[in-house]
Amino acid sequence: MALYEEWCDATEQKDQKKLYWCYAEKEGGRAKIAGALARTVRTHYDRAERIAEDVERLGYTGAAKILRKRLPTRPSARSGDLGEILASELVEEETGFRVPVRRMRYKDGREVAMRGDDFIGVGFDPEDKLWLLKGESKSRAALSKTTITQARSALDRDSGRCTPDSLLFVADRLLESTDEADVALGRLIRDETGLDALRPNRIDHMLFTLSGNAAPAAQKADLDAASTNRRQYSINVHVADHQAFIKEIFAEALKLGEH
Repeated sequence: MALYEEWCDATEQKDQKKLYWCYAEKEGGRAKIAGALARTVRTHYDRAERIAEDVERLGYTGAAKILRKRLPTRPSARSGDLGEILASELVEEETGFRVPVRRMRYKDGREVAMRGDDFIGVGFDPEDKLWLLKGESKSRAALSKTTITQARSALDRDSGRCTPDSLLFVADRLLESTDEADVALGRLIRDETGLDALRPNRIDHMLFTLSGNAAPAAQKADLDAASTNRRQYSINVHVADHQAFIKEIFAEALKLGEH
């Protein structure tokens, strides 16, 4: 399902390598994607086939108890996680990059934010050479200039490269896969980490925000001031009832058997 296509209207601006996209919910859009978004949230915390196996062995009630122990309960943790989830889904729906590892599955505490880059997209150029997307996600009821500045600072760290810890995390998870293509991709990313050979202009950046207010002028100003040596994405998803929306989505995600 094309989540954003069903859910939101979008306005897009492009200036050479800089892309500025603003999304706002369509009338009735949330209802159309509620079931799909709930399923998507679940699969960021656990594999769909494992949830199905839990249902088969324990029934919906038992499976839901396992899932409930994985999902955060604190509003701030839910907000941060959902921002990363929606960012990853937008990357795959709209940019051509793939986010090959669902980080929430590997959290060492459900209320704890994971360290490192918020999301890493992987792609290839026409010559089949590696191309990366480094992403930062922020979710706020009231998005401010300070928060945007923090996100940009994180993107610019390490000369704009993905952090070695984050790359190795992705590579190691792929190397654990039973899929030969994923293993090969993991080896390629691990090699790149060791050789540090990927040029900065082959690492795109994305600043993704989920907010209760419309994208502030500071977000567009930040993009205008950003480096021009790489493609820069700046994305805002405006959900007016930001906190109620997050609570609603996590409640739906726990309703196994309904969708």
